[in-house]
Amino acid sequence: MIDLTVAQIAEIVGGELADISPQAAAELHVSGTVEFDSRAVTPGGLFLALPGSRADGHDYAQSAVAAGAVAVLAARPVGVPAIVVAPDAQAASTAGVLEYDTDGSGVAVLAALARLAAAVAAKLVANGLTIIGVTGSSGKTSTKDLLAAVLAPLGEVVAPPGSFNNELGHPWTVLRATEKTDYLVLELSARHPGNIAALAAIAPPTIGVVLNVGTAHLGEFGSREVIANTKAELPQAIPESGVVVLNVDDPAVAAMADVTAARVVRVSREQSTADVRAGPVTLDELARPRFTLHAGERTQEISLAVHGDHQVGNALCAAAVALECGASTEQVATALAGARPVSGHRMRVTTRADGVTVIDDAYNANPDSMRAGLQALAWMAHGGSGERKRERRSWAVLGEMAELGEDAISEHDRVGRLAVRLDVSRLVVVGTGRSMSAMHHGAVMEGAWGSDGERGATMVADADAALALLRAELRPGDVVLVKASNVAGLGTLADALVADAAGGGQGAAQ
Repeated sequence: MIDLTVAQIAEIVGGELADISPQAAAELHVSGTVEFDSRAVTPGGLFLALPGSRADGHDYAQSAVAAGAVAVLAARPVGVPAIVVAPDAQAASTAGVLEYDTDGSGVAVLAALARLAAAVAAKLVANGLTIIGVTGSSGKTSTKDLLAAVLAPLGEVVAPPGSFNNELGHPWTVLRATEKTDYLVLELSARHPGNIAALAAIAPPTIGVVLNVGTAHLGEFGSREVIANTKAELPQAIPESGVVVLNVDDPAVAAMADVTAARVVRVSREQSTADVRAGPVTLDELARPRFTLHAGERTQEISLAVHGDHQVGNALCAAAVALECGASTEQVATALAGARPVSGHRMRVTTRADGVTVIDDAYNANPDSMRAGLQALAWMAHGGSGERKRERRSWAVLGEMAELGEDAISEHDRVGRLAVRLDVSRLVVVGTGRSMSAMHHGAVMEGAWGSDGERGATMVADADAALALLRAELRPGDVVLVKASNVAGLGTLADALVADAAGGGQGAAQ
């Protein structure tokens, strides 16, 4: 964060000083990071006292100061130097991330954090910072990582680790930027209409990217139309002097050109009239795409280091942003060739010493990303043609797709059927709720599997049971996809598979 005194921060957020005199607050500088985890506090930092589902950050204020924090942003005095803020109705309307906040203390601190981030962003933009915002129903985190890679040759980049894209992670990421930062890449997610507009108001982007409109969080929004309108809040927030990058292969995204005052850059892998497009796409044995990038009169051969045909659209959007920021097509190609998965449990492909390939995509899942993951699995196991055609056993270890509302049963049924249609050898359904029963039922009703043990669908109670099954039955050369929404907790299963000594030791990420 930029250097600010405790007194300046108190003024920005509208807080009262506690356990520190006005004179001391005017002399004490916050020069480190802003943290909501007391274990991550660095000397000179600011600690956010947020209530959690298991603990209240106010109880860790003193340990945070002992670790080097110069002050605490809190909702009540905590016995150490603090800036105390009170809840207000406006803050409560935009702080849905803290559903466990019963007394409003977290809402107050989040609202203060947003005000601080907005003030810092405005100052940095005045000094030349470029803010890029990306949204979409799927692919935000992968695209954010690609954006960070393609912008790195042009200057210092700050981007969130993982999926820091809500009312807490978004302003927290903004406050990682300093006077040396040239590009700030932000994810914008939503659980309700208005969320993206609220996040964009904290750190107004000059470049906005919309990837797709799918059915993630359909249970929260009610319809795909409402999801599209919510995603459109980002292009609506871009000023006339800015740029909106739209993946026009999605008709709902293409329509957003009509709701923005900014200049529109259209990307596509299908439409020859798009500003940035891909030529024919091929995949290598690990489903890494290769294609020709067309940007106006410029062409460039691109080889991606990330996995899955769906990454082409993400890469095109990242390339379009970099070209708008002054990168050459050669710089884009070099950056994309070296841009491997950064965020954990997102299409990380590892081949173990025994030849088992693990596709770890366990952090998030919705119907669109589940289809993409299964297609990548099928290609790695059965892709190619002629003498190069592969015949490897494939395992889809799948958990629940959360927040689908009344469509949950039908969507899980479709995933089970798709696994059969893609000739997945074994489907392991992790969990015994209605949605997972529907996935298993869909696979069985598709009727393509025999009973010889080599093919079939199995339901297990939890990740431990799935791991035991895999350890007992995996063979060298098998390909395993682990995918679910994060709430299913399959990340530890994927980690265990990658590091499993029973497989002959850990292999190398591909």
